[in-house]
Formats: sequence, C-alpha cells, structure tokens
Amino acid sequence: MTALRSLLYNVAFYVNIIVLMFLGLPMILLGRHGAFFMARLWGSTSIWLLDKICHLKIEYRGVENIQQGGYILASKHESFLETFALLEHAPDFAIILKKQLVWIPLFGLYLVGARQIAIDRSRGRAALSQIVAQARQVIGAGRQIIIYPEGTRRPPGAPPRYKFGVAAIYAETSAPCVPVALNTGLYWGRRGFTRRPGTAVIEYLPPILPGLDRDAFAAKLESSIEQACARLNAEAVAKDPRLAPVLAAGQATLDEPKAAHARQPA
Repeated sequence: MTALRSLLYNVAFYVNIIVLMFLGLPMILLGRHGAFFMARLWGSTSIWLLDKICHLKIEYRGVENIQQGGYILASKHESFLETFALLEHAPDFAIILKKQLVWIPLFGLYLVGARQIAIDRSRGRAALSQIVAQARQVIGAGRQIIIYPEGTRRPPGAPPRYKFGVAAIYAETSAPCVPVALNTGLYWGRRGFTRRPGTAVIEYLPPILPGLDRDAFAAKLESSIEQACARLNAEAVAKDPRLAPVLAAGQATLDEPKAAHARQPA
C-alpha cells in the first residue's frame, strides 16, 4: 500500500503544482507577495495531500524560537519536503538556490517574481560575494534568508558536509541565525518516489545571536543541527522500527573528502 499511496501522491503533487502555476500567473503582477501567496498555497495543499494520501504528517516544534524581522534560517536538507514545508513560518523569505532553477518554465517566473537569490555555484568565491551582497539587502529589508548549509540534500544520518557560505552571511550581516533540525529524509528520501507514513518533525532551534567569529559560529551551527537531527532520528526509529534500515543506509554514506565540499559557498 505504501508504494501505491506514494504513486498516487506523486501524481497529485505534480498535477497540483502545474495547475497552481498556471492559475497563479496573474499573482506575479502583485510583486513578491503575490508569488509568496502562491508558494504558501502550494506548500499547504502539498502537505494536505501528503497527509490524506500517504498518512504522513508534519510536526513543527520550537516555533517560539523564530525571530522577527531579518534573520538567517539555516536548515538541514534531507528531502524535497522541507523546501515547501519551511514556507509556513517564513513571512518574507529569500531562498539561496541554484541559478539553473530560474530557467525552469513557469516555475522560474515565480522565483524571479519572489526575488529569490539565484547563484552560479561554479563561480566559487565570486558566487560567495554575490550571496553576501544580496543577503545584506534582504536582511536590511527585514526579510528572512533561507539557506541549506550543506548546499544539497543529504541522507538522514549521513556524515555532515557543511560549507562556509552561511558563516560568511552571518559575519557580514550581523543577523541572528535560527538553526533548523529535521528528520524528513526518513519519510521522503532524496531519491525515489516512496513516501512513508508517520510524522516528520521540523524543529526550530534556539537562535545563534550575532557576535561570534566565523569559526565559532560554524562549529556551533553544525553541532546544534547535527545533535538535534540525531535525536529526532532516534525518536522516529523508536516509534517505527521499520525506519531503522533507512537511517542505517544514510549513516553508511561515503563521500569525497570534506575539503572538496568546503570549497563550495552554499
């Protein structure tokens, strides 16, 4: 039944996003807030479908840790699920994303209309300068920066591969940073179409206030997120032992040396 429910959900998910992208085109004329409205509508309907079809719910914890005005939201990234689930509690966000996404038909129009931060990762240090410059503008306008410190999706329990882009933004903007831990990858893998039933948790951790140097900030961010993710993974497996092989596979992930990842900004 899980495979059948997953298939039905994937069909409904893509039909939903295509229909909303066409129906919402006039909203782009209203500026970024019109695009935000459609993004949240997409997120809420996708979460509703996930619950009704796959019996997978989302639980938000620590929402009292969310800051007002401009701040950095640094989230663990394990699946596509959090890309829309995080929109629930970010009123005026800018996501740091790959430039290639802007060229996706229709979808790219919404990214441009919402004034997101699209970067060319191949430019290395030049891309980092672009990120910092745009981040200053976003934070200065009282908006939220959403960044995935590892730059890409990682399996649950995999060895961490944090990059230096988020530390540069923290240092250059003097903005508070709210770390986000989650266990979404146990239910919605970064590859494949299976959507497992249960309750995926997204937890907003206590903010890291301005004032730390880059190295101290980076160490605190990584330890905060990784310790919380380990706790959430263990909690999920205790509730549903069928998730244990998923976690074990993630923990066995092998990567190239960490230095190769550290050269990338985000």
